[in-house]
Amino acid sequence: MADSAPLEPLVEQGSAEEKFREFLEIRGEKLTEPRRVLVRHIFDSHKHFDADELVADLRTAGRRVSRATVYRTLRLLVEAGLLRELRLTNRTAYEHDFGYPSHDHMHCTECNRVIEFRNDEIRRLREAISTEHGFRASAHRFVITGVCPACSRARSPRRRLDLI
Repeated sequence: MADSAPLEPLVEQGSAEEKFREFLEIRGEKLTEPRRVLVRHIFDSHKHFDADELVADLRTAGRRVSRATVYRTLRLLVEAGLLRELRLTNRTAYEHDFGYPSHDHMHCTECNRVIEFRNDEIRRLREAISTEHGFRASAHRFVITGVCPACSRARSPRRRLDLI
């Protein structure tokens, strides 16, 4: 299976940093320099990451932000609706929620890769089920867990357990 093309960002009014500042102001908090560094770093590229990967990326980039600030800020960014938390088999990953269309995921349990995809049939099914139950859906989370093509090819087909 070929990788799907990365999702194209939506056109949004304002930046993630501006939205986060507004969110913090409503809560009576400030956008401190470490928080600003985190928001800019996170929204400079679109990828899935966990807290430890973010800390390592920041260190590699020469930015000093404490681990505690990273964890607190990630929680705030989720509350603000700027990041989405993905609870995967063996870790919690984060991705942009602000500025990207609704989509679903496949998670490889071998290499931890996360593949994004969009499928209109899943959305139609969500709406039909919601309507059937008198429910007004605003979102959903759908994660297919398994093994990606690269990890499948890397497995030896001659292993006895795979043949059972």
